Amino acid sequence: MKLATHSQRLERWLGRDELARISASMKDWYGPPIAVGRVPGEVFAHKGGDFRGRIEAGREGSLVDYAVDRMYRLRRRVDRAAARRRRFVTLAAGFASLDDLIAEATAGKRQEIAYQKVGVTGVVGATNTLWFVGNQPAAGANAGAAAGGTAWTRTSTGSLLFNNAGSGDTLHFVGGMPLATVGGNTLLLYDRLHSTTKTMSSTGTESVTGVPSRYQATTAGAQDSAEGNFLAIECRTALSATAHNWTTCLYTDQSGNGSATLPSVTGNSSCIQYRLDQPVGQWFCPLASGDSGIKELDQMQCSASVTGAIDFTIGHPLAFMPCPVASVGFWTDGINSAFNLVRIFDDACLAFLEVLKSATGATTYTGTVTLVSG
Repeated sequence: MKLATHSQRLERWLGRDELARISASMKDWYGPPIAVGRVPGEVFAHKGGDFRGRIEAGREGSLVDYAVDRMYRLRRRVDRAAARRRRFVTLAAGFASLDDLIAEATAGKRQEIAYQKVGVTGVVGATNTLWFVGNQPAAGANAGAAAGGTAWTRTSTGSLLFNNAGSGDTLHFVGGMPLATVGGNTLLLYDRLHSTTKTMSSTGTESVTGVPSRYQATTAGAQDSAEGNFLAIECRTALSATAHNWTTCLYTDQSGNGSATLPSVTGNSSCIQYRLDQPVGQWFCPLASGDSGIKELDQMQCSASVTGAIDFTIGHPLAFMPCPVASVGFWTDGINSAFNLVRIFDDACLAFLEVLKSATGATTYTGTVTLVSG
């Protein structure tokens, strides 16, 4: 178990509000820790809202101070210093050293994926899906109806489009530069695995037979384990003013045990478009006690007939990407931070959630994601 992170330094670096937002989003989390971006060192958010791992910043300055300072310095000077410190350090899977990573990147194995997601208004503390908004990539496709649904891939409309790694290589996240028009927001980069459209005019049980194609291993600790897979209930169109609960929904857990019962989720009467139809403070549906992930969804059910469109979506979190200040881009380091070159599986469907919104206003996110294979 990693040691607790120095709380004062972490708060100074990310800011009190940003830190509180991420902590609150992990209050009832059941899966493995999630990496926290833009924190030099190796910091993870754990279930219960705790932070663990080392932080190599925040002694005197904040992330904002750092961003401003970088405007007046040559970035290559910083990068060269970092390279000298880590040049012969063994990196995570795929690269023997930083020299190897640089060689692979300069040999044509680096990919820069640009995006712009024009968000919509929301509710403070609630989570919005950015899957159904454009402009780059285009607004995501609707899920197929039950029972099959849709297994998403990198070629699905709405996914960040990249090239799979070549034969014998694996693809890894090495950095990103998001910019938000409203400060104090947090993006969650995730792999969108599978979605199913719910029949909203029915209160009967509805079977789901479609399954994801990634993160399906039932062995704990495996790189592609179903541990940490989450379920989100996405409001594709505004819902009618009808009180409702999502119950009784069934799923297969991370170990392959079927017919587990999802604890009842309270929906939102008149839920606005693109908000998750879940309570404030909840970006994932709770699972049965002791479970740490959802391998597949088996059954959907709503307590009332509601007008509108809902998709049940399974995803796998990759990293939190804080955007603490409006209109300022902050580099998210995938090498020297907790990401440690997190793997991007072949055909992954990369997408974003706007987690626990800080304000009701619509936010546009513009930036890049950098991937390297090796």
